[in-house]
Formats: sequence, structure tokens, C-alpha cells
Amino acid sequence: MRTTSRSLFAALALTPLLAGCFVSGEGGSDTGGEAGSGGRLRVALAVPPVQALSPYSNDATVLSKLAVAEGLTALNQGGAATPALAKSWTSKNPTTWTFELRKATFQDGTAVTAESVVNALEHAGEARPKPRVLSDVTLTATAEDADTVTISTKTADPVLPLRLASPALGILAPKAYAKNGTVSPVGTGTGPFEITKLTGKTKVSVDRYDDYWGGKAKATGIDVTWIADGTARANALRGKDVDIAEWIPTAQAKLLAKDTRHDVPSVRTDSLVLNTRSGLFTDPALRAAAREAVDGSALVDSVFGGYADPAQGLFGPAVPWSADNRVAVTGRAEAATTAQVKSKTKDRTLRLATYTNRAELPEAATVLQQQLEKAGFTVKQDVREYTQMETDLLAGRYDALVFSRVTLLDTGDAVAYLASDYTSNGVYNIPGLKDPEVDRAIKSAAEEADTAQRQKKVMRAEAEILRTDAVVPLVHEKVVQGISTEVEGVLLDPRERSLVDVDTRVK
Repeated sequence: MRTTSRSLFAALALTPLLAGCFVSGEGGSDTGGEAGSGGRLRVALAVPPVQALSPYSNDATVLSKLAVAEGLTALNQGGAATPALAKSWTSKNPTTWTFELRKATFQDGTAVTAESVVNALEHAGEARPKPRVLSDVTLTATAEDADTVTISTKTADPVLPLRLASPALGILAPKAYAKNGTVSPVGTGTGPFEITKLTGKTKVSVDRYDDYWGGKAKATGIDVTWIADGTARANALRGKDVDIAEWIPTAQAKLLAKDTRHDVPSVRTDSLVLNTRSGLFTDPALRAAAREAVDGSALVDSVFGGYADPAQGLFGPAVPWSADNRVAVTGRAEAATTAQVKSKTKDRTLRLATYTNRAELPEAATVLQQQLEKAGFTVKQDVREYTQMETDLLAGRYDALVFSRVTLLDTGDAVAYLASDYTSNGVYNIPGLKDPEVDRAIKSAAEEADTAQRQKKVMRAEAEILRTDAVVPLVHEKVVQGISTEVEGVLLDPRERSLVDVDTRVK
């Protein structure tokens, strides 16, 4: 027996109590007409790839949306872990799990084995920067035999199967992993669709993989175009150039025929994120002044056209257990007065950033700029396409960011989101927050195995985060997807991880 092991760092996961996460939609071009020729789907996505579709970047969700790559597990409609490449699993003890693999092949024709699974997990752990899902629990993977993988943790991880459903932990063929650390999903996944050609940041061709373990997909392939401008995506749908257009701007939604627009309650929350590591907002009084100045409810109708709810916290209506467990926020800093803001920021400009991939964000930034200026700040906006500014965001080169975040994207678990975005060592800690009480609260939630208690601890952690004013929640979005009436079987997913599967097809 050959054994392979290594240490990974991963956030604990918790099954979210989400109902109806996937709904088959039927819709598309509002004027009808011919759909994709040859049974191929034509899809317009919003955010161009950052790292050539590497699963260790935000590109991971593209691999899951297009059903190219799979993990050991998947998430079902209720958000629970279900079999994917692993047909079953058992917990030997609180720190050890065993996964039995199904018979499957990679798209390069090689077999999925325990060794290849361990190899994929090793590379995920070694990636720099680490994927967001890999946070604060040490894990070791071992190939016991050809079809059995044992995964153990230093501390109890009662819901490990849920974490392994993360798009960032998709299992790729050994040839996907280059010695220089890059990863290519082209022809190396296990899903019903295979990437055959990636053209920079503009297009990708995906063909049906006929040897998929779950049976042949009904569509023969997918032709994807990245269109960062939301109005252009809506126009592409109306003009019958695409069959599916994601993230239709709310201003464009009502211009589509009713049977082509589908709004989905989303776990997406839009917030004003404040940089606590450098610049103006290292001052708690100025952060508090910014928090008091902005009013997210003003955005609901004016910017989002009613396709949003005023934010109650980091988690909204699509996370139904959050409301009953919400904790009052106490201990916030006293806000600087308008006169104090002007004095503290004299000859200094608040650098407010946002990105164009979600059409509502630049408009929201303009409203927030007016609110902040009324409170005494001098504000200058920096608005670009997301891939052009991600490095600067993570490096803390802005004072504030109007940010849209799918809170349960990475694992389906609220704890993983909090750990990656708000702990001192979080890999997606854009505000640069380093607060011992926040770290302790998130750690306590991560260690809790009981579902009800874990949810309560998540909301206590939310209150600790909001206390710091590092993030000011604005609205909870409803996502609008545009789907041609010539297409059926599109997945409408509040977590925005899934879009097409084996049943999605041109009628």
C-alpha cells in the first residue's frame, strides 16, 4: 500500500438550512428565435477569469457553473453534502473520515483513484495564495487503496463532507498540476462538460464529455462569452446572441420579457468594506462616522429597482436561521461628528472603490459618496473591472470598497465565510481586520458541532464583526438571471455556484 499525506488548512463547514437552492428555470431570449445550433448552449458570464480558470481563484465558480469539475461531494437542494466523486463516506471518529470513490474517469481518459484525489487535495493546500475555503483546521489526506481515501484533522471537523463540496476543491487529473504551481482545468475535470479551448479572458469552449459517470449531458456543448458590462449581457440575450445571461442588471430586468427573467433570493450581501489596516479608517471614530453616514435602504428602490432587501446584517433572508439568532451589536466606537471628520481628514481623500461587473455597484457607490461627503469626507471613486483591482483590494490600497459577496459560496457554510473574510489570518480579509474578540468568536463557532448552537455562535461572531465597523452591510440582493425560452433545465442557485448540468438543454 502506498500512502500519501500532507497538511491542509480548511474552515469547518455547516449544513445551511437553505430550502429550494436549485430550481429548474425555463426562459431566454424575449423575442424567441433559433437557439444554439447543434444543441449547444450559448452563455454570457459576468466576471472574466482572473487566473486562466484556476480553481484556486474566484474562477473556481466558473468550473462549477459549467459542470466541468467536481469534488468528492456536492451540495443538494437543501445545502447538505451528497455524493459526487465519493459514492459514500463514514466518520470513524471525530477527527477521521473515510471516503469510498465511485468508478469515474478524468476527461483525459485516466481513472479517478485515491492517489489522484490525494494529489489534487495536496496541490490545493500548497496553492499560494490559498483558496478561501482553506482556512484554520489542519487536515491530512491518505490513499488507503485504489478506491479509498482517509481524511483526518487535528481537531474535530463534524461536517468535513460539506467543505469538500467547495468548487476550489474540485478534483482534477494529475496532468492539470504544473511544477510551477499553475493549474489547468482544460480537459482535466470529471464533469459532464469538458473545457476544450480557453481564449484569454473573453471566451471558452466546452464540449460534452461522453464518458461522464452520471450519463451523457443533453446539451452537446457550451459556448461561453465573458461580457463584463451588464447592459451588454442583457442586450445579448434580447438580440438572441446568447441563451443564458447571468446577473442581469436590475435596471435592465424589466426590459426583458417576463418569461425570460428569473429572480432568485440570494445569499449575496452588498456592503461597504472599510480598510482597517491603513489610511483613514484605521481610526475607529471615522469608521463609526462612515457607518452612521451610509443608508443602504436608500439603495433598494433607487439602485436595485426593488430587487433587494435592506441589510439586517451580514446574512439575509436566504439564510433563514439568521434572523431568529441575530445578536444586538454593542461596544461600537463613538462616531466622529461632521466637524471632527473634516478636521481628521483635512487634505486627505477617501478612496472609494467598486467594480463594474455588477452594474448596480457603481451607481451604489455614487449614492454612498454623496452620503459620506455629507458627513464631512472628501471622496474620490475608483471604478474598474474586478480582475483589474483584486490585487489592490487584497493589498489594502483603498480606504473603502462597495462589495458584493456571496456569503455561502465557498462551502455553503457561514463559518467558512467569516473565517476567510474577517479573521486575522483570513485569506480574503479585504478590510485587514485583526481583532482578537472577532477571532475568538469565529473560532468558537468553528469548533461547535451542534447545528443549532453553531448557528447561534455564527450570529455572535457577526455581532463582533459589526462592532468593529470594518464592514457596513447595505442590502441583500435578489439575483436576476436571463434565460431564453428556447432553453430548459437551467439551475437557479442562491449560492450562485451552479448554472447548467446534465439536464440543461436547448429545446
